[in-house]
Amino acid sequence: MKTFDLNKEQIKSYNKDGYLIVRNFLNNDEVKKLYNIAIEDDTMRKHSYDLNDQTGKKTKLALWYTPGNDAYGLLTKSERMVNAVNKLMDGNSAVCHFHSKLMQKEPKVGGAWEWHQDYGYWYKNEFLFPDQMMSVMIAITDANKENGCLQVINGSHKMGRIEHGFTGEQVGASQHYVDLALKTMQLMYVELKAGDALFFHSNLLHRSEANLSSNSRWSMISCYNRSENIPYNEPSNSSTFSIESVSDTALLNWQTSGLKETSNFLEKEKDEALK
Repeated sequence: MKTFDLNKEQIKSYNKDGYLIVRNFLNNDEVKKLYNIAIEDDTMRKHSYDLNDQTGKKTKLALWYTPGNDAYGLLTKSERMVNAVNKLMDGNSAVCHFHSKLMQKEPKVGGAWEWHQDYGYWYKNEFLFPDQMMSVMIAITDANKENGCLQVINGSHKMGRIEHGFTGEQVGASQHYVDLALKTMQLMYVELKAGDALFFHSNLLHRSEANLSSNSRWSMISCYNRSENIPYNEPSNSSTFSIESVSDTALLNWQTSGLKETSNFLEKEKDEALK
């Protein structure tokens, strides 16, 4: 397998826009393995919960803190992921895994996500440096306008943190500042094919519509942090433990199955308590 590496133009584009799309980040065999494991994963199903949008439509979410040697953990810890994140995040300390989540927007019922910044949530955990945090979304199925793909406001990460408040069961950014951002910067629809990756800054404004199509939209998002960016109000200590990366070939070549109970899942009642 050819070693993946970001080039200078990609890094420059990320710093300017607040996000970067990498096509064919995973090959077809890797995507197929992730999808087949996900639909058969009883542990993930057991720890998934619904989040309602303002209309009552639901997005199913499973979130875990500890990346193991399951297929999803091997992707999170893969050299291509860790090395890319290391080039894009500010700071020089070790790359750490904060948490990962599987997002499932099922046909006709998958809910919308309000405009928000990831740091709008993580600020409450008292991380001090948003430039040392980011997320990587891997499309497990195709994402397009019809099934509620991600929308981003180009360059909005340079606005800094915006005030967030509750919108139904979600936390959303101040609509006033979102409206100002949309007057000033370009709205982009992030349409991805299965296997594409989206790297995005923790302060990038993003949202998604409900899935009104007949096709599922599944994606995995892994969130990363620098070890020096210590949170002062976060019960999990995963975000300051250095990742021991594994070869990119591990995802296909290792004997893997679904997530384990040792993955340290976030349950919905705990999520509610943290808000």
